[in-house]
Amino acid sequence: MTLDTTRISPGDLAALLGSRLCHDLISPLGAIGNGVELLEMSPDYPGVSNSPELQLIAESVKAARARIQAFRMAFGQAQGDQRIARAELLRLLEGVSSQGRLRIELEADGDFARIEIRMVMLALMCMETAMPWGGRVLVLRKLPGWRLISESDRMRPDPALWSWLGPDAEGPARPPAPSEVQFALMAEAARGAGRRLSWDMDEKGAEIAF
Repeated sequence: MTLDTTRISPGDLAALLGSRLCHDLISPLGAIGNGVELLEMSPDYPGVSNSPELQLIAESVKAARARIQAFRMAFGQAQGDQRIARAELLRLLEGVSSQGRLRIELEADGDFARIEIRMVMLALMCMETAMPWGGRVLVLRKLPGWRLISESDRMRPDPALWSWLGPDAEGPARPPAPSEVQFALMAEAARGAGRRLSWDMDEKGAEIAF
């Protein structure tokens, strides 16, 4: 007798794995942050809070926690009925820019469906790939969708990679490297949400819309 089993789609399984990894990484980083705070308050180590070494540790832990929260949104599980407040979105955007060279601005009000914010975070990570020398990204919500518009003095175009983000009769030109997995995930998220995805790029900037 064969028992019925519930199968999980590869996309959902990858999202569950992403959520688990990010959750487990946040805990030890939180413990390190708490330890730094205790050192700063301890009378046994006068002046330690002003030491450049401890400040570097504190700043690094803060940036790492913010970045992992951004990863958790981009790579983790997203249910269609979950909502994200604007203040939380701003914190997530800070997580993307905290250790990079992007300046991110937000023009959006209200609260937002988590699946949309997941796509915003993936789109920003795609922008990062094309802007290794830094630049500015405007995240704009204008019904019925979102636009991410970037400007940079120098772009790194890769049409074969970016073909994941738009309709192409022949399909994407090449598979992404591990550091480029956000392109495939963005395409999959758009398909799953029934969103039309488009992009454009020139030597001074790029745009992703959905």
